Amino acid sequence: MFGLRVDFGLLLEPLAFIKVLEWIFSIFAFATCGGFRGETTLLVSCKGVVNETVTAAFAYPFRLNTVAFSAPDPKCCGGTWTNFYLVGNFASSAQFFVTLAVLVFLYCTAALVIYIGYMHVYQRNSKFPLTVSTFLWLVSTSAWAKALTDIKISTGASIILEAESCKAPGTTCLFASVTSMGTLNVSVVCMSYASTLSLQPPLGGFWM
Repeated sequence: MFGLRVDFGLLLEPLAFIKVLEWIFSIFAFATCGGFRGETTLLVSCKGVVNETVTAAFAYPFRLNTVAFSAPDPKCCGGTWTNFYLVGNFASSAQFFVTLAVLVFLYCTAALVIYIGYMHVYQRNSKFPLTVSTFLWLVSTSAWAKALTDIKISTGASIILEAESCKAPGTTCLFASVTSMGTLNVSVVCMSYASTLSLQPPLGGFWM
């Protein structure tokens, strides 16, 4: 009655196919966010220094307030340059998002095992609504989307407006570049799709 009965053909059925899509999206979500590495760069000109590249490297979990731009040369700039930090700590939103994405991945893996090997058992016990889980997915995605917007601002050209060292007499700072955050956009899109799919009841009107 409860024995394993493997049937990969069920992956083509709506019930399992939706979970395959959620499984794929969750992998992209936590991989693109958790594995991100970037840097933002300024060009600094001051006493004894012309267009020196100054870089601040940042990564997941995006505690930007611990990332500093170091002096282009401690002996230059007439002693007016002091290290300054990026603004913002987005670790809570990023870690919440990645944790939920990993949990979605594990949940979908377990669900697919049940679908493929124990569908006969599931059909007798299929009333497993996941409204709370879906709500958490939506909340984590919304929080991360807002945090990502703030990260882009904190690592963009507005850095110069916040840097006291760049306001010193004889010192000029120009924003050079910041690493593309396209992969982080992908993480938001993937998790949004996953949460949307979770709202679609399969045949029979029940979720799992």
